[in-house]
Amino acid sequence: MVPIPLNDHIRRQTFWFMTLALILANTAVFVYELSLGAQINRFIFLFGLIPARYTTAHGIVITSLAGFLVPVFTSMFIHGGWLHLIGNMLFLFVFGRSVEDRYGHTRFLMLYFLSGFGAAVTHIIFNAGSRVPTIGASGAIAGILGAYLVSFPTSRITTLIPLLFFFWTVQLPALLVLLYWFLIQFIAGFQMLAIESATRGGVAWWAHVGGFLLGMILAVVLPKRRQVRAVASWA
Repeated sequence: MVPIPLNDHIRRQTFWFMTLALILANTAVFVYELSLGAQINRFIFLFGLIPARYTTAHGIVITSLAGFLVPVFTSMFIHGGWLHLIGNMLFLFVFGRSVEDRYGHTRFLMLYFLSGFGAAVTHIIFNAGSRVPTIGASGAIAGILGAYLVSFPTSRITTLIPLLFFFWTVQLPALLVLLYWFLIQFIAGFQMLAIESATRGGVAWWAHVGGFLLGMILAVVLPKRRQVRAVASWA
């Protein structure tokens, strides 16, 4: 059972320009991907993050800062399908708006991309020999989730709960929703360690873990645009 967040219940004071811009940018890149046809694999291998390019048997090797940072940045905007894109953008929409409101537009972007960088480094460390390209914004978005947990742990999250053929909509505290999400990433990450690193694919679990933890740290150290006000009470 994977709960799906739909909305939060925090009264925001500013419009979420950067969150919207990131959603539009990711969507635009995905539409471009669809236009590539048979060239899509070359595009992903060129702009995706491939851990084996930056590692040896002795650890991480960075041949140049630009050579390392460009795939980290570009891979955040590439998605592997509509479900991949929609899932990531839904989480960004639900949790990004209030984080942007609290930290301001510029610091929100800093938090987003620094978390994405931390997620990429974590993924490389735990998948050093992998030749599978890693794509998607989920590492950076995980940082937004971590920042949200620190900033609004008691806020209510409208959540869709799928169970067999039925769906329930409930309001759950952010603390419960986000810690449950993090626990899934952490457990799945350990399970993936048993698989040969060169052939690991699928979800980049450790990128999520690294991004989430870095987002929590940044939420503490970054200056806030405004302090958290009381959120709406339980209905």
